[in-house]
Amino acid sequence: MIRSYDGKTPVVHPTAFVSEAAYVLGDVEIGEGSSIWPGVVIRADAAKITIGKNSNVQDNSVLHADTPMNIGDHVTIGHLVMCHATEIGDHSLLGNGATLNQGVKVGEGSIVAAGAVLVEGMEVPENSVVAGMPGRVRGEVQERHRKLMDGATNSYIRRTPLFKEQGDLE
Repeated sequence: MIRSYDGKTPVVHPTAFVSEAAYVLGDVEIGEGSSIWPGVVIRADAAKITIGKNSNVQDNSVLHADTPMNIGDHVTIGHLVMCHATEIGDHSLLGNGATLNQGVKVGEGSIVAAGAVLVEGMEVPENSVVAGMPGRVRGEVQERHRKLMDGATNSYIRRTPLFKEQGDLE
């Protein structure tokens, strides 16, 4: 469901896919080729949420912002992610079940491991691997990580037009 709020209506690029089982509200912008999967809630009732091109937000994740949130290009947000971050850099991956609290900034090319909890205002340098509760930088992204990240993103880039073409059964 795509809903207006307080005079602001989500803007979805014509090539993006938003599942009919997602809830997208308010000042949201979803870029070219991006995908929003079933159960996702994107609630921009307090501040704008921008999702770049070829990014994906997977099943049952929640994006909510009290200050503007910018999700870059080619970002993968895994299943069940709770995201209140301010910035997610291009080519980053947020693992399943990660929690990013208010004001978190994730640098370009970084990985936040599954289940990690990033505390308010944490700033993750570019090309970092973050894991744990609370999340800490554990090292730098290696070539094997980049292959994993690219594979995840490209898988959703390939699926997006296929799901978009299927259409509703009405």
